[in-house]
Amino acid sequence: MALQKIRLSSRSLISVTGPDWRSFLQGLLTQDVDSLEVGEIRFGALLTPQGRLLNDLFLIGREDGVWLDVQASQKDALIQKLTLYRLRAKVVIEANDAQVSADIGGGTEGLVDPRLPALGRRIYGPADVEDDEPAYWNHCRQLGVPGPADWGEDRTYPIEANFDLLNGIDFKKGCFVGQETTSRMKRRGQIKTRMAPVQVAGSTPPAGSEILTSAELRAGEVLSGQPGLVMVALRLDRMDGSLTVNGQAAVPALPDWLVA
Repeated sequence: MALQKIRLSSRSLISVTGPDWRSFLQGLLTQDVDSLEVGEIRFGALLTPQGRLLNDLFLIGREDGVWLDVQASQKDALIQKLTLYRLRAKVVIEANDAQVSADIGGGTEGLVDPRLPALGRRIYGPADVEDDEPAYWNHCRQLGVPGPADWGEDRTYPIEANFDLLNGIDFKKGCFVGQETTSRMKRRGQIKTRMAPVQVAGSTPPAGSEILTSAELRAGEVLSGQPGLVMVALRLDRMDGSLTVNGQAAVPALPDWLVA
């Protein structure tokens, strides 16, 4: 049976309104805010000043401002962060209780996921949904798209999590928090590790398991998984040849968007 609409209880909304909402967020986030239109959705992030991922988010243009689709577990902390950044900006930052869902069954409701169309649509508001969120993350993993469980908080550079390939960074927009490090990595090609799906035989290795080359060199680390497939922080210079994890064969399964 094809999966349809799934409630994403791990996601919540923050509303940002007021006359300065665009300029306020434009200087903070990796995504261009100035050109965001009403009814449009974009993917982006808030980084540390050192350029590491703090919060992934989707921006949804509204008549009076923007909704930020964020991790529910980080919502309150993110509201506090944004409030600290606010200074004299005329903005109102508050929680929004609208339901967040995803349709991966080919429906037409909601907004097409800006990362990859194959990820389906995101729906904001009441919807007839299934409570099977693990199925959604399995769907993402099968498409090679990492999620918050893979990058954590303040430990990963957004390019390592493929934000540059999933429309999560606008390198032409100008300054944002963490821009210097992010732009330098992209410009100089200093990308040694990327998150990628790897097919594994046997039981699913737990997070933290090492991926090894035939010479017993560390090639990566398991981040999350499902039967037969795991998301790995994979060293690009060690992904060729025979790889193993916990003694089992491990074969990179790179999607076209990741190798293009």
